[in-house]
Amino acid sequence: MDFIRVRELHKSFVYYRKEAGLKNSLKNLFARKSLVKEAVKSVSFDIGPGECVGFLGPNGAGKTTTLKMLSGILYPTGGEADVLGYVPWERKNEFKRLFSIVMGQKNQLWWDLPASESIYLNKCIYDVDDDLYRRSLAELSEMLDVQELLNVQVRRLSLGERMKMELIAALIHRPRLLYLDEPTIGLDFPSQKKVREFLKYYNEQFGATILLTSHYMKDVEDLCKRTIIINEGSLLYDGDLHKINDLFGEQKIIRLQFSEPVAEHRLAKFGKIVSGDGYNAVLELPKHRLKEVSRAVLDSFPIVDWTIEDVPIEESISMLYRKESAG
Repeated sequence: MDFIRVRELHKSFVYYRKEAGLKNSLKNLFARKSLVKEAVKSVSFDIGPGECVGFLGPNGAGKTTTLKMLSGILYPTGGEADVLGYVPWERKNEFKRLFSIVMGQKNQLWWDLPASESIYLNKCIYDVDDDLYRRSLAELSEMLDVQELLNVQVRRLSLGERMKMELIAALIHRPRLLYLDEPTIGLDFPSQKKVREFLKYYNEQFGATILLTSHYMKDVEDLCKRTIIINEGSLLYDGDLHKINDLFGEQKIIRLQFSEPVAEHRLAKFGKIVSGDGYNAVLELPKHRLKEVSRAVLDSFPIVDWTIEDVPIEESISMLYRKESAG
């Protein structure tokens, strides 16, 4: 059974354009030109129980709008969605008890109170049993290593500490579905790693389904086997993250280090020059030319060191965006 079933989901917004100046302000009182922004265009996908799925796209692609529709915050312009057996935008109380949404740029904690007060408020809202609440709070705070910070004012916590408290507040009622919108935005690397480890544990321990958006590819690579990619509101890709390279003929990267300067024009015939400074160069070329080019560069240049790598996932995704825009 699918936890999330989305069919032809669509959302458009009507907005108005106004030129600067008093004259144009008066003009807009009587005749405004309305414009339509299609934030999400007929998106369809299914997500099963226990899956952790990356939901990727550039800024303005429609990711957050989709999450808001699937959580019932926004009403769609068209299409259908079934989440845990409920229509999200009907906002039934039974449905709201089954999921949580965490947005890296939105706060649910009370700024002037200790985090424990906001967490306890969520306990009351979701009617969590006292024993389950105490066990959950102890377990979650220990995993995130914030036991000593629960009674500190939220305003006095660092960004990473606040995000950990946001996660505890969102998970205190043990939701079966978790929407995460940029949960590690602005965090330092140790905090990002801690949050990723925690989410992976929660997914495995409680079988929670997770839909994650992030601009940090490490978040997605560590947590998600499957990725859904959208751009300009339309679905571009749904599948294994690491198979995106297959869409572009399995390009490879060769990194070269020279003992003396090598001019770029001498390297150009071997592949696309991604970067170079004379003593170092990065070439991109099709996989089928790898053996031929490797032999040629080793014979032709003063090589000190060289490595062969896959094209970074970020670059493959960028190529996918560019391909779609050009098409």
